[in-house]
Amino acid sequence: MINRRTLLTAVAGTGALMAAPSVLRAQGAGSGPIRIGALNPVTGSGSPYGSGMQKMILAAAEAVNAAGGAAGRPIEIIAEDTQTNPQAGVLAAKKLIEANKVQAILGTWSSGVSLAVIPLCNDAGIPLFHCSGAPALSTPPANAKGLGFRFQATNGRFGRAFAEICVKEGFKRPATMAFNNASGIGNTEGFRQAWEAKGGKVVESVVYEPNQASYRSELMKVLAAQPDVIVTGSYLADTTILLREWFQSGQPVRWIIPGWAANPDLIKALGPEVTEDIISVDSVSNEGSPAYAQFDAAYQKAMNQPGSANVYAAMTWDMVNVLALAIEAAGSSDMSAVVPKLREVGNPPGTVVSSFAEGKAALKNGKINYDGASSVLDFDQYGDVTPDFGAYFITGGKLERRYIVKI
Repeated sequence: MINRRTLLTAVAGTGALMAAPSVLRAQGAGSGPIRIGALNPVTGSGSPYGSGMQKMILAAAEAVNAAGGAAGRPIEIIAEDTQTNPQAGVLAAKKLIEANKVQAILGTWSSGVSLAVIPLCNDAGIPLFHCSGAPALSTPPANAKGLGFRFQATNGRFGRAFAEICVKEGFKRPATMAFNNASGIGNTEGFRQAWEAKGGKVVESVVYEPNQASYRSELMKVLAAQPDVIVTGSYLADTTILLREWFQSGQPVRWIIPGWAANPDLIKALGPEVTEDIISVDSVSNEGSPAYAQFDAAYQKAMNQPGSANVYAAMTWDMVNVLALAIEAAGSSDMSAVVPKLREVGNPPGTVVSSFAEGKAALKNGKINYDGASSVLDFDQYGDVTPDFGAYFITGGKLERRYIVKI
């Protein structure tokens, strides 16, 4: 029998957290735990981040429960793996919604997965908190019911950051290469729009198909335009092949690559010579905030690494806190009442708070403004946020953050 106070005992081998039948009956009666789905990329291309994302959902839920729960009820987490695959993500989401009766899904990663899962959440009337960049996730039909909340920057915002870096680094002749999905094309299109708004021109653009053994023909087309930098919307596997084939070509050019592709695993796969001077761009956490300090301590305890190693884990930490504060503010776990409270607890004005416990106490005296570990978390009309970005340069086989980009 599960302990009702913690409700966080993992089932061996699956990571799923299950409740006893008596707990399920109690929840149906409006008491007992509030069941939340953690749907993360524990395997697949998102695996460098997924385990930490999932563990921070668990850690944040433990902190909420230690503070007395949300609206007087404990949070129970049911964890599933998307395998960073839309089809697997849909199957896992169906299980969470139909079998486990979760009231929100937190932590999908990659636009393909989030775009596949959000229709299920719309049908069920539950929110999806995600870390995906595709512009399509902001508006109808994907976000027709306003149930999607994005804790990552949109691909358009990434593109604007890429453009600012190109200006700062003095590039004049950028080209783009995009993985053929919503995220990859969204990154490079966002860059093109921002670059053209500055009066620039993209000298060549190529969209390539996934799962190829070689991208040499696409790469040669781009290199023929003599760019001084190639901006990508790519993932780790295809980026590894692209860079290996580029290095073999011998043609000098710089690269600007999203951080989920240009990471320590890329350096490990290709070595420091191939990856030298690549610019990796990722959103950066709200590192000066008290919320980040709490997240960082929890991440180090769970993963034996600094919180800066996983920006997406900071996002999932915030997901639990914002959702729990909205439930507390609504005095109910009915999502039709909770969703309108998400902006109320996350956006100014209000007393600035950095944890569920602090926010719960402050709500007794009026409105709050949760400043998160991942960003200040001010949701716009689409449920999107605008974090800052880090420009990381690979130097001697290590990622070195040289400056912050604000847009």
